[in-house]
Amino acid sequence: MALAQPLVKKDDDRDDEAEYSPFLGIEKGAVLQEARVFNDPQLDARRCAQVITKLLYLINQGETFTKVEATEVFFAVTKLFQSKDTGLRRMVYLIIKELSPSADEVIIVTSSLMKDMNSKTDMYRANAIRVLCRITDGGLLGQIERYLKQAIVDKNPVVASAALVSGIHLLQTNPEIVRRWSNEVQEAVQSRAALVQFHALGLLHQIRQNDRLAVSKLVTSLTRGSVRSPLAQCLLIRYTSQVIRESSLNTQAPDRPFYDYLEGCLRHKAEMVIFEAARAITELSGVTSRELTPAITVLQLFLSSSKPVLRFAAVRTLNKVAMTHPLAVTNCNIDMESLISDQNRSIATLAITTLLKTGNESSVDRLMKQITNFMSDIADEFKIVVVEAIRSLCLKFPQKYRTLMNFLSNILREEGGFEYKKAIVDSILILIRDIPEAKESGLSHLCEFIEDCEFTYLSTQILHFLGNEGPKTADPSKYIRYIYNRVILENATVRASAVSALAKFGALVESLKPRIFVLLRRCLFDNDDEVRDRATLYLNALGGDVSSDNDGRDLKEFIYGTLHLPLVNLEASLQAYEASEEPFNLAAVPKEVKSQPLAEKKAPGKKAAATNVGPTTVTSIGETYEKLLASIPEFSEFGKLFKSSPPVELTEAETEYAVNVVKHIFSNHVVLQYNCTNTIPEQVLENVHVIVDASEAEEFSEVASKPLKSLPYDSPGQTFVAFEKPEGALSTGKFSNMLKFVVKEVDPATGDVEEEGVEDEYQLEDLEVNSADYMLKVGVSNFKNAWESLGADFERVDEYGLGVRESLSEAVQAVINLLGMQACEGTDVVPSNSRSHTCLLAGRFIGNIQVLVRLSFGIDGPKQVAMKLAVRSEDQFVSDAIHEIVANG
Repeated sequence: MALAQPLVKKDDDRDDEAEYSPFLGIEKGAVLQEARVFNDPQLDARRCAQVITKLLYLINQGETFTKVEATEVFFAVTKLFQSKDTGLRRMVYLIIKELSPSADEVIIVTSSLMKDMNSKTDMYRANAIRVLCRITDGGLLGQIERYLKQAIVDKNPVVASAALVSGIHLLQTNPEIVRRWSNEVQEAVQSRAALVQFHALGLLHQIRQNDRLAVSKLVTSLTRGSVRSPLAQCLLIRYTSQVIRESSLNTQAPDRPFYDYLEGCLRHKAEMVIFEAARAITELSGVTSRELTPAITVLQLFLSSSKPVLRFAAVRTLNKVAMTHPLAVTNCNIDMESLISDQNRSIATLAITTLLKTGNESSVDRLMKQITNFMSDIADEFKIVVVEAIRSLCLKFPQKYRTLMNFLSNILREEGGFEYKKAIVDSILILIRDIPEAKESGLSHLCEFIEDCEFTYLSTQILHFLGNEGPKTADPSKYIRYIYNRVILENATVRASAVSALAKFGALVESLKPRIFVLLRRCLFDNDDEVRDRATLYLNALGGDVSSDNDGRDLKEFIYGTLHLPLVNLEASLQAYEASEEPFNLAAVPKEVKSQPLAEKKAPGKKAAATNVGPTTVTSIGETYEKLLASIPEFSEFGKLFKSSPPVELTEAETEYAVNVVKHIFSNHVVLQYNCTNTIPEQVLENVHVIVDASEAEEFSEVASKPLKSLPYDSPGQTFVAFEKPEGALSTGKFSNMLKFVVKEVDPATGDVEEEGVEDEYQLEDLEVNSADYMLKVGVSNFKNAWESLGADFERVDEYGLGVRESLSEAVQAVINLLGMQACEGTDVVPSNSRSHTCLLAGRFIGNIQVLVRLSFGIDGPKQVAMKLAVRSEDQFVSDAIHEIVANG
């Protein structure tokens, strides 16, 4: 009994149990010494199995064995074939597979494995097949091919599955041999054993996967009911989905092939098959509400299942569906509300985020009450998901910003890690930018947060934002106290940020300048160099001659502006600067940017930018481009940048040169920025430039270009071409592009570049400048108020026929994409089976002219779509231009 007591204590002490490992502290040298037991005349099967287990553990932990060590262990292990112990024999198979002996060593065990492959013991046969196929080469495989074919149709399912799985692995190295097994694999697909049928179907599909017609025939034959294994049925559903996707790309048939089979699988007795079919239906391209309904009904039943895995699978699938078809999921809202209190926090988080996507404006308050109790029970990673969903909801229903902003403010004051707090702060900043009415309350919440903020990064981020936005509010003085508190109470980094924020208030608000002077003078006695230097700099700037001209524009440019130099280049120049009598020369820092600026990336299936704004917003991307263009002398006189488009790919993936282009729109210029990447390591490109043929864009004339001096391997660079167009005109056209450069070979060993080069060229895809490029997506929080405030002075109304469309939703999206405007109040989503719809759009036309559009759609029986277009703007020319775009589109 005394010996048993420590075991009882160990069971009670869970922490110790979690740390305990039977392999703790084992070393390779000691285990190799123990491996000598394989050479004993009287083999101890149990001890040999333990030593093999330790060797396998070391291999799987990443321990490397030298060739000599691996060879010694391999030859010692081969002696264990004389043991008749089945457990040890299985361990021998495993260690031989893991050691992967070389070709000259394989011959040692080949005869033993082939003998086992023809053994009467099924366990020996199955494992011998797996090991032989793992270690053998193409030559030996031809000798045992006959045995493998027999094994595929063996009556024992373990042996058949071993041969089929080996075939799947061999298909990667010896495809021509495996393809000769098609008849046997086809026979195995009809097996009654579930696992054999599953493996056979997987191998048969891989054999035929490059023949689209053969895959279609396979799916057609098997969907008639010959597949009994639930696992194989799941595979068949995936292959069926693939055939549906490929057929929809090639044909425009109204009836979707194999849809009836997928719908029939929803009534299968196996839950995994039901779920796989439901998921496949929801992921069909262009799926309609009628097609979705049976899948949603099945998933709704899974929401109330007693099995957590089914509830999780269903709610995760519904969460994805809610991104594209929120109205189809609304019937499940009651069931999902009950999952908010689910013990599994992953399920609860998915349920709440789905509800936030599908809920309407009237349900927001009720959801917020439920979330408040829910947030304290989940980990930070789940809280971040909820915060992002709330941000999207607030942008969808701007009128509810008070409720949602208060909620974000409350959770901001609770305990949490950096990533969680950063997600909340980013959300509040985005809401302030996108919803003007939320600015005052949002800034107040942020001011309260920095009083107790423990994260330096967040404090500096908020102080920077306060410095930019605070002076523009109705009462900027109320923020001074919060900022100066940081100078007194925080670390040096935050104190320096606070000094810069104070200076911005002094530069923009004349009445506050004397008070700012007093506070900045106090900062001169700070014990940190950076804080003192900033205070001295800003005192001289605010009180010196720099503010005397141009109504203080020079001062604002100094405080708010930038160096117009890439920081990477500045850092490299400072590191290369050697202290001497000559001062550091800023003008000598190269202005050419070596890395691409941030590019706006939108995930597929998501809506317009305003409903899915991330921390890197369109504003910050625009600022990046504006600084880049201002640093190039050829373009510095073009004025203020109006808009930069997302990158447009001009080359296919995996080509030797990757090129995309960003269209920068100015008042009477368009600058094309070609982002180039060289993917060939043995080459460097010099004098890289793009020859643009604008013969199909008659209103554009080329005025400037900036070639790229050098483009090394995998180091992105930019070349530019600028065009002039009539000021204010809606100029459109197509541009042909040819990339020209000088190729110089690079020695891979030394990296030396040859002096002589060869001129070459590379044809790029054509590029279009269209009417949507002259429109900036800028939403309004309250469309009705904005519509009334614009008035009817420059209103224009007309009706148009849009022809035959598959659905009303397709027509709505086509017009939105044509105009390039922002959908407001969620009106881009068309209810299912709706015969009419109203869509509200907002934007700013080039020249910063506000435009509002009200679209009224109707669809009749033959799917003819009619549209009434009403436009209000600040300029009659713009209202007419919108109608002209639609008429010509």
